[in-house]
Amino acid sequence: MTDTFQTSRSDDTASFGFKEVPRTQKQSLVRGVFDRSARRYDLMNDVMSLGIHRAWKDMTITRANPRPGEVLIDVAGGTGDLARAFLDRAEERRARNGGEPARAVVADINYEMLKAGRKRGDDERLSWACVNAECLPFGDATADCVMIGFGIRNVTDRARALADMHRVLKPGGRFLCLEFSHPTTRALSRVYDAWSFNAIPRLGQLIAKDRDSYQYLVESIRRFPNQNDFRREVEEAGFKTVSVTNYSGGIAALHTGWKI
Repeated sequence: MTDTFQTSRSDDTASFGFKEVPRTQKQSLVRGVFDRSARRYDLMNDVMSLGIHRAWKDMTITRANPRPGEVLIDVAGGTGDLARAFLDRAEERRARNGGEPARAVVADINYEMLKAGRKRGDDERLSWACVNAECLPFGDATADCVMIGFGIRNVTDRARALADMHRVLKPGGRFLCLEFSHPTTRALSRVYDAWSFNAIPRLGQLIAKDRDSYQYLVESIRRFPNQNDFRREVEEAGFKTVSVTNYSGGIAALHTGWKI
């Protein structure tokens, strides 16, 4: 398994890629990354993952098991692809069994990402909120499902964000976190590192005219905890029956849990 990059830091700093920055600055630095990458974000996801991220997201939606009448909060939801897929899957079930339409909120701190998502078309079942994952402006026990896809590693205080996602879930509600993770074999790690550090920043420069943002994204993946360490963080936030499913040999991982 790939080693997680570690550096010593105090409680006053946070990782921004391989650098340590004041905690008060990380949020604005991350916002700058996604301000610059929003326009080409979906295209770059296809390029960076060779399109495999679509299969990972489809498997995540299957695990979410959307149902008619449910409320989803899609944290760090960006352009809303997971939220739209959740609603579509719930609508398929509603067509067979009846019930009320499902609803979803795309909650993201970056306005440019939300704007890019809304350009893909409005949906009366879907709403958009420019909010911080660490202090969600939703009432206690208001969501049946909370998802966060490829966003938790960009949060300054993961423990606070996980605790707030737990808070907004109803008892019996489910939590799903899809994130880039750590390959489970050394051979795959070597291939993955070569692709990530050599190809992705260059593709960012070529396609999005922004090498620095994609260099940060690659580095932020390496700084993220491995599957077992992040599992413990999810459990410490209060989630029960936490499980981990590796996708593509651990290049991505899905952590799931329940609020009891």
